Amino acid sequence: MFAARASGLVKLLGLCLTAGVLLAAMVFPFVGGLGLASNRAADTVDQTSGDLAKGELPLVTTIQDMNGEPIAYLYDQYRVPLESQQISDTMKAAILAIEDKRFYDHQGVDWQGIARAAAKAGVDGGATQGASTLTQQYVKNYMAFVLGADNEQAAWEKATEATIGRKMREARVALQLEQQMTKEEILTGYLNIVPLGNQTYGVGAAAKAYFKTTADKLTVPQAALLAAIANRPSSLNPGAAPEKALERRNVVIDKMRENGAFGTDQAEAEKKAEEYKAAPLGVVEDLQILPKGCVGAGDGPIYGFFCSYLLDYLRQAGITNKELQRGGLTIKTTLDPKATRAAKQSAEQQVPKTQDGISNVMSVVEPGKDKHRVRALVASRDYGNKAELGQVARPVPAEVLPFGPGSVNKVFTAAAALEKNITGIDRSIDVPAVYYSRVYPNGGAPWKVENAGKYGEKMTLTQALAQSPNTGFVILQEQTGLHSVVDMAYRLGMRETLQGVNRAGEPLKSDKSNGPSQGDWTKQNNAGSYTLGPGATSVLELANVAATIVSSGTWCPPSPVEKVLDRYGKEMPLKEARCEQAVEPDLANSLAQGMSQDTTGSGTAATAASASGWNRPAIGKTGTTEEHKSVAFMAATPQYAGAVMTYADGNRPEVICANPIRFCPGSSQGVFGGQVAAPTWFNAMKVIHEGLPVAPLPPAAARYR
Repeated sequence: MFAARASGLVKLLGLCLTAGVLLAAMVFPFVGGLGLASNRAADTVDQTSGDLAKGELPLVTTIQDMNGEPIAYLYDQYRVPLESQQISDTMKAAILAIEDKRFYDHQGVDWQGIARAAAKAGVDGGATQGASTLTQQYVKNYMAFVLGADNEQAAWEKATEATIGRKMREARVALQLEQQMTKEEILTGYLNIVPLGNQTYGVGAAAKAYFKTTADKLTVPQAALLAAIANRPSSLNPGAAPEKALERRNVVIDKMRENGAFGTDQAEAEKKAEEYKAAPLGVVEDLQILPKGCVGAGDGPIYGFFCSYLLDYLRQAGITNKELQRGGLTIKTTLDPKATRAAKQSAEQQVPKTQDGISNVMSVVEPGKDKHRVRALVASRDYGNKAELGQVARPVPAEVLPFGPGSVNKVFTAAAALEKNITGIDRSIDVPAVYYSRVYPNGGAPWKVENAGKYGEKMTLTQALAQSPNTGFVILQEQTGLHSVVDMAYRLGMRETLQGVNRAGEPLKSDKSNGPSQGDWTKQNNAGSYTLGPGATSVLELANVAATIVSSGTWCPPSPVEKVLDRYGKEMPLKEARCEQAVEPDLANSLAQGMSQDTTGSGTAATAASASGWNRPAIGKTGTTEEHKSVAFMAATPQYAGAVMTYADGNRPEVICANPIRFCPGSSQGVFGGQVAAPTWFNAMKVIHEGLPVAPLPPAAARYR
């Protein structure tokens, strides 16, 4: 016992010396030169106190749709920052009663408390335990949950390590802080930062989560519970340990009474305290935690694909993960809830969300010469992590998928041929029933190409785009040059598809060790099948191609964001690709006229258009891969562009058949783009276009006819 007391006296002397050093440092800044702290350490302390005075805490980022309605939230710490007047006096009284009843009497460090803690060290050796003021706790929480937010556990251990050095740093910051902030500001800052369990930080979030109320309306029992679990949310979780939480809450109520929170009449104060202690915990059964991320927020199963694409886009545009998760940003997006719901309903109508191994995805883009706004990204499947329910947590409508769009690629051949004046939209092209290509050999022998239907020997380019003969476009690609066709596809919008992935649709590594890109591979291997669309593709990029064509040849990146505001409402710069004239307007407008017959007459999408009641001018092109494992439809009006792809998304893709949609291995009656993808487009777009005037397609230029 004597040795313990002697040790305690030594520690007491050390703490007294610390106190003197700290006081001297505040009055005589040059004391730092005595070797007790380096200039670097002093600068760190100054920086910390300055940051604390600013009060920049990790905040919730809100993602909004085009109408300003929240659709998702991002955060590391669920926090609702409050001003002092937004926090009840009851809450303030509760936290001061249990944590620092002398808060208004000290200047950041409680020397009496330090002395008591040092004396206690003579008994149990705990010289560095206790004696922390609310100001010091504010500093400690800031070190752990703001500066150390990337690794809170490690930061908390460092911020609470039982060393004299840590106490000295904490105390010095606290002393400086009291010179820079008022007591009310410090108290408010603490109540905004303190962890209160169940992902909540600060009393604003905790009041909503536990009691479905606001911090200015907290009752005594509610405020006492929050004060009870402050900094001890794990061991005093009211859900997991209600008895311990209740016991601690009642201790807080007693401390409030002792501190005069219930008046000066002792009998009346005791009566009130007993009434408060008799109240139940009152925590709501379903904690009101703000949904987090793309899976759980808003209409997650519907909006999640857009949200996921948005986050990838913003990261590439220069917004960091830290800014997204902690910056309190307001992200104003291009998402159209009406278009999204219509597209989702239509996609599911054609392919049920639980359909084994088959998915139906759709992307909608609004054309324009200054921006191509992404209005909807949906799939027949829900967005989510429950694979057993058919959910998927990737932005599949925007990804490059390992399946082809089929004959949709014939559009690129037509565009390149028009640009080289090899043909015009009203000029005839050869359409033999069978064609043997010697330009694109197959194992040394001529490549045999056949049509899927019966056609005349010749037809105009417009008729060919509507009826889709294979031989005519292979011949046209030979005449135009494969490189020109691939380059045209890139220019019109297939950029990630051709240069961002390899032949298998896998993203290219930074060193391109898994390359070459799909576009380079196609050129290097003289892959004449490109015009028939067997390779990986992006449904979003297909939609954007259609948008480029009806925007008179203006390509813009498909953008999901209007602007990003920081926590102060200031717009943040984004690194987005600039719009460019991909092809001259006359060419684009003429191509649009050439694609205008697919939805009418004998066009491959005409049946689907008629069944939906579609009666607007539109460009369109269906596509079906040779093995019928994927089909597509790309189309647009001057107001909206979109693309749909139905594909085998399971581990064992097979031939897909329609009516009903299913796998049919070995069948010769596989599905076509006009049977599933086109109906999805028309049924969705009919709703999306409601209330809009009928807009004509631009006229073709004489030189491209």
